[in-house]
Amino acid sequence: MHTITLIIPCYNEELNIQKGVLDKIGNYVQHVPSIKEVIISDDGSTDNSKKLIKEEYLSRNSLFRLLENKHRGKAQTLISAIQSAKSEYVLFMDIDLATPIEEVEKMIAEMEKNTDIVIGSRSGSRAGAPLTRKIMAVGFIFIRNFIIGLKNIKDTQCGFKAFKTDAAKKIISSLVVFKKSQGVKGSSVSAGFDLEFLFLATKMGFSIKEIPVVWKHVETKNVNFITDTIETLQDILRIKYYETTGKYKV
Repeated sequence: MHTITLIIPCYNEELNIQKGVLDKIGNYVQHVPSIKEVIISDDGSTDNSKKLIKEEYLSRNSLFRLLENKHRGKAQTLISAIQSAKSEYVLFMDIDLATPIEEVEKMIAEMEKNTDIVIGSRSGSRAGAPLTRKIMAVGFIFIRNFIIGLKNIKDTQCGFKAFKTDAAKKIISSLVVFKKSQGVKGSSVSAGFDLEFLFLATKMGFSIKEIPVVWKHVETKNVNFITDTIETLQDILRIKYYETTGKYKV
């Protein structure tokens, strides 16, 4: 049985915490022997998220650990958590539980096959998402495939993935677009991080398995679809440029 560190990125998630999402996660992981720690990786929240976590959760859930970061965006928040993980695998999921915590069971089943990277896939359904987002998602996939490949992966952006910790750290060491920590203003979902990470994973020859998971659309103030899409397209062009100029050392 492989050991797992569950990583939950957090940026100004006071409302979700008050809805009891951490209670659901805490209750679930107590019954999953392979999950050895839960890192709540905070991205410099300015609301009461950290206060609530410290006062209401850390003392009564021995698996929970709060990692406090400066505000640098979701990518750097994930990277710092991966680097501090103590288990054989890291599995990260969004705090809004758009993918229910119970779907972890599917990921664990694939991890036990010794797969390097397991990707939760929304399988194109994206239930509840506005039509405009579905259309833009299709356009994004076409552009992504045309410029940097990843044609064998249907859903690179679902916030539900697992990696062998050693593999993840090796990939992180080769990042170029997201290599340096930079300060950001407001929310930054860093969607391009998933692309650069998986782009390098394929070049390094790591085994990747995409499995269908339940997903429901959840509106969140931390996602600005237009701004985030433009930012991601810029990152795709940077990845292509750095590949063309030989910046990736793999």
